[in-house]
Amino acid sequence: MIEVLWILLATFIVSLISFIGAATLVLSENMLKKILLAQIGFAAGAMIGGGFLHLLPEAIASGTASLEDVFLMVIVGFVIFFILEKLLWRHCHERACPIHTFAYLNLIGDGVHNFIDGLIMAASFVVSVPLGLTATIAIAAHEIPQELGDFGVLVYGGLSSRKALFLNFVTALTAVAGGILGYYLFPHHEIAMMFLLPFAAGGFLYIAASDLVPELHKEASTTRTLVAFFAFIIGIALMWALKML
Repeated sequence: MIEVLWILLATFIVSLISFIGAATLVLSENMLKKILLAQIGFAAGAMIGGGFLHLLPEAIASGTASLEDVFLMVIVGFVIFFILEKLLWRHCHERACPIHTFAYLNLIGDGVHNFIDGLIMAASFVVSVPLGLTATIAIAAHEIPQELGDFGVLVYGGLSSRKALFLNFVTALTAVAGGILGYYLFPHHEIAMMFLLPFAAGGFLYIAASDLVPELHKEASTTRTLVAFFAFIIGIALMWALKML
């Protein structure tokens, strides 16, 4: 029973990292607009790095599925996010929504990702508390750059800063749900991860390649484009560096 308390505490604390975007609230609206393109570049790099360097290797290392099955689930995730965006785009085209569809997709993808983090933390705490704490620290380290990028995507997509923070926190709470479910699923959580990890990777790759990178191409200023490009590279490099920890 003590494991459940550790899981709840750890997943909730990790969920609070979603508020890291609040640091940008001290910036003026003009300054925020100037850095948004760089945040989009960073988010795109973090999503691609997270998908290829974290989610897919974890799915493969779990050993519960063949390489073909893993990559098939990546395709399934990619296709489903494409369909979701098409449905959201049609709805917004008819209703003239002020929010870009990729903002909604980012919330969905982040929710799935956080749910998986909850599963991982739950499995770790069931084995031992020290292992659970180690997993929590590692996941928290990965979440900081991820949440900064997610916040930038939501604001760039048309959400107000405060609404973006709130919705980011709501999706972060799926880690708590994943933790609770993971506790009762253990040791069968690996079956769920076999599908969810590559599915989330496919979703992140779709958002980065189909929505965020094209946004970077729209910028006419060479200087701002270079800044966004370097932010993109930094996003990938940071995910690689965290993988080495």
